[in-house]
Formats: sequence, structure tokens, C-alpha cells
Amino acid sequence: MLKTVHQALEILKMFTKEKPVWGGRELSNATGINHTKIYRILETLEAQNFLTKDAETKKYSLGFAVWELGSIMYDQLNVKELIRPSLARLTEKTGESTFLTILDGKEALTLEVVEPANKVKFSVSSGSRAPLYVGASYRSILAYMPDEAIEEVIAGGLKAYTDRTMTSEIELRNELATIRKRGFAISHGEYTEDVIALAMPLFHEGRIVGSITISGPAYRFNEERFDSCLPLLREAITDISEKIERYQIVLK
Repeated sequence: MLKTVHQALEILKMFTKEKPVWGGRELSNATGINHTKIYRILETLEAQNFLTKDAETKKYSLGFAVWELGSIMYDQLNVKELIRPSLARLTEKTGESTFLTILDGKEALTLEVVEPANKVKFSVSSGSRAPLYVGASYRSILAYMPDEAIEEVIAGGLKAYTDRTMTSEIELRNELATIRKRGFAISHGEYTEDVIALAMPLFHEGRIVGSITISGPAYRFNEERFDSCLPLLREAITDISEKIERYQIVLK
């Protein structure tokens, strides 16, 4: 009985975006399940509306029962729970704090944070906000915003949070151009003293939606470590981007 359930689930997982329609013999050849058993499982799945069969081609596609379950799952989807494992892996590999920052109007919002255990760390609170020009997390978002949005941020004034905050309009414009050229941002104690941050932009459907950051105390997390951390940060960006695309997540 359990083997049959397992095989039925294997069959359902064969229906993908790349191949949404299957014939019975195709499925048999692809899964290694014999023809008799395949058709018995297909008939059961069809009877329960998990699959539907085309009357002319006799081929199968996913049925409404799958859509109903997917709708329930989507309604219960917790964005933080979905993205947190990616940040946790990044923290485990780097030994530093990692966080997801999202664009929210004219500010950036820290949506999720993972911190290393048993270490001196940079503490940033989930739900905290900051202007878009201050620090790597925020500038890596600002750099990819429309020109009019960048001009609006600059026109709003560049307040100093530490003596290293970038408050020069010329310096900020040059830094945004550098971020766009190399694909990541770096900051040194601009928002919080003695903290270094390395951040990359996060996109969805070609639009900037946020950033992923690695951050830690300057004595431990310095530029000598960036070469080893950049590939890990890119890996996390790819992983989270794929989740956003797969589940059509709206970051908010």
C-alpha cells in the first residue's frame, strides 16, 4: 500500500512546467513502473481529480484537486519561513550575520535576520528601517532604482548616522555607479560603528525588490574575507530568487 502511494506521488511530480502533459506509456517508461500499475494509478488519480485525461489524445495533465491544494498552501505560505533556511546556510558558511532587506516605499525594511551562535555579532532587528543611501544593504537596492527615485532620495537630504556615513551627493552618485558595475555593495561603519557589510541586490522579474547582506564586526569581517564570501552570497541570492519565482512571493 505504501509503495503504491509512493509511486502515485512520483507520478504527480512528473507533471512540471517543462512537461505538463504525459501519456500512460511515457510515464511507464520514465518511471520504470509497469504499464498495468501505471494505468491503475492514473485511473485512481483521475477519479479523485488529481489528474484529468484528454478525451482525444488520452494524455493526462494535472487536475483541479492539485490546484486546490496549491491554493491552500499558497495562502498559508510564510515568506520568512521560506527564505530563512537560505539565510541560515549563508550564516553557517560565513560565520556572520545575514539578513534580507526589502524595498518599502522610500525606505528599506529588514525583513528577516539570522545571526551566528556563540560569537560577537552585529545585531540588526527584524522590522527595522533605514534610508536607502546608508550602508551596503540599502545602497545595493538604491543603485538599481529608477533615476527619478534616486534623485528623490538625494533631494531628501543625506543625514550622517556615524562619521563614516556617505553624505556627499557626488560620492553617493559615484558609489551607486560602482555598485552597478561590480554587482555588490560594501560599507564600513556607516550606519553602525565598527561594522562592515557586504550586500547584493535581489531582483524579481527584472525589478529590484531587496538585497541580501553579510555583516559582522570590523575586526573579524574584513575585506580579506570578501573573495571567499562573494560566491556564497551569490549562491544565496540565486536560491532566494528561485524561491521567489517558484512561489510567486510578494516581499512585504
